[in-house]
Amino acid sequence: MAQLRLQGTKVLAATLGGGGDTVKAKNGSMVAYDGEMTFKKLSGGGDGVRGMVTRRLTGEQMTVMEVKGQGTCYFADRASDISLVRLAGEKLHVEASNLLCTDGGLRTGTAFTGLRGASQGNGLFTTSVEGTGWAALMSDGPAVLLRVTRDTPLQVDPGAYVAHQGDLRQSFQSGVNFRTFMGEGSGESFQVRFEGDGVVYVQPSERNTLGGDV
Repeated sequence: MAQLRLQGTKVLAATLGGGGDTVKAKNGSMVAYDGEMTFKKLSGGGDGVRGMVTRRLTGEQMTVMEVKGQGTCYFADRASDISLVRLAGEKLHVEASNLLCTDGGLRTGTAFTGLRGASQGNGLFTTSVEGTGWAALMSDGPAVLLRVTRDTPLQVDPGAYVAHQGDLRQSFQSGVNFRTFMGEGSGESFQVRFEGDGVVYVQPSERNTLGGDV
């Protein structure tokens, strides 16, 4: 299994020992490597790859590359902060633009999480990562982990959402978001409500492709 570690806060080092060790990373995120490495771009449905991380949201598509070999490969993307999440058989849901790298043995797919407002009927999707191993998440600023319990549900601005794990249920509340409170919203707006038992990762910034206004 590949060994993932942080090199500072903005660079991920993935050490591969050969013998079939692989990682899957955001296409184009490799910044350096030592040793012998091969890189293969994974495209939609090609080569029967179940682990491809791809989904469409606001017309965008994310593609990953498979890295195989022996040595250490370094990944980064737009100086984003990086957090490591250890999975022990459970499932992680992550906004695809916030997923940097996973162990090659983790299973990845696309999960439907609900509707983005009844008037539009548009779907929201996250990338699911499942199995045992490490996943590296990116965030615009240091990611913050917020605990959700059965007595304390959580409302999150969609543009600040990074990932979540645990026994959580999602629902979407249209017509209001944090910018609406400040009189800066326009059009239909919404929040994501989490209930149950788990954790939600948020970033101290809002992405442009998925804000509270749609």
